[in-house]
Amino acid sequence: MSRFTFAAVAALIVSSAAFAAAPSRVDSTAEQLKALQAEVRALKDIEEIRLLKHAYFRGIDSADLDLLRSLMHPDVTVHFIGGGYEWKLTGREQYLDAIGNNFNSEVIAQHNGHHPEIRLLSPTEAEGTWYLHDNFYNLRERLYTTGTAFYHDRYVKVDGKWLLRSTQYKRHYEIVEKLDTLPNITVDYLAEHGRKVERHCHGDGLCRGGQETPVSSAAAGTPTAASAAQ
Repeated sequence: MSRFTFAAVAALIVSSAAFAAAPSRVDSTAEQLKALQAEVRALKDIEEIRLLKHAYFRGIDSADLDLLRSLMHPDVTVHFIGGGYEWKLTGREQYLDAIGNNFNSEVIAQHNGHHPEIRLLSPTEAEGTWYLHDNFYNLRERLYTTGTAFYHDRYVKVDGKWLLRSTQYKRHYEIVEKLDTLPNITVDYLAEHGRKVERHCHGDGLCRGGQETPVSSAAAGTPTAASAAQ
């Protein structure tokens, strides 16, 4: 075999091996790209859920029912347990009615959600845990409530948008104090934008079964006349 022929054969062998390896490299790159796309999608989903819950707290404290409606699944379920209340609600409209009645023109509310732990269960399902701290003034009954809880939420993605599917908590701690005098309030958003109501539905959110607790029947500082759930 001539030197030229030997070189040609060697080059053919090398090029053939390289050609055979090329599809595997292409497949590997495609798999890496697919995995990267999935990771980016997961991060975007988690961020969208964070924004959903942040907007939820804003909607609660400002009694923005239109905003809250846009964040909730029509069949959302709610279960909140505090020192003197238990809300068990089914459906978006029922929950919005409870929010409108209790975050009314005679209260001041502040809710902060911290330390989100969001877990994606599937491309369209997720769950999250949020650490709540809140301050709530019932100006009519002169009650101040503060405390914490861990929200346990479920989310679903419908038509490309994440919605709140269920939410629940049981108070971690709660303090309710009777106010001898009201604080010096210089700005009160809900006084202007909150619903005007004849009574506060502390017990179950909707005053079903006469569960309203008038302040006159509650001992000062006891949780039986606690503020509305959040």
